[in-house]
Amino acid sequence: MPKASKCAVPPQCRLNPTLHSADFADAYQAANPQPARSAMAIWLDTVRRTPAWVERAMDARNAVVRRLGLKDLGNLSSFEPLKADHDYRVGDRVGIFTVRHIAVDEVILGDSDKHLDVALSLLKMDDGARVVVSTVVHVHNRLGHAYMALVKPMHRLIAPAVLSRI
Repeated sequence: MPKASKCAVPPQCRLNPTLHSADFADAYQAANPQPARSAMAIWLDTVRRTPAWVERAMDARNAVVRRLGLKDLGNLSSFEPLKADHDYRVGDRVGIFTVRHIAVDEVILGDSDKHLDVALSLLKMDDGARVVVSTVVHVHNRLGHAYMALVKPMHRLIAPAVLSRI
């Protein structure tokens, strides 16, 4: 399997029931070199190694959206570096996302703003030998549609680049 490749949102993904009403959804998979780690540990280890160009892109995004009255989310790797994966709870912030669900095999993260809701799943598959990161977006208004028109091309570069750091 290539480092990170596009795939379908898995049927067992907890985001699957929301796909019918989504304005955007995609998923990428990668081999997992340490199958015994929890889904949260995999997420933390992966975003800890976010490419510098992705962090710079997030900085630029934040500078623009602040002027539009949207949230400055920070960066993917903005989280407590010494906090253990098992210490995270639903409602905690991890980088740009809030934890919505935690299980050994899947973590759901997300964020909501006036223009859209985004949810992300990191799901361990094949006894942990593979992970799939799925993203589902529900747009609320014209600003959300305009935002997604700009973000989609970047997301399609960023998601596999980050997942390739697994």
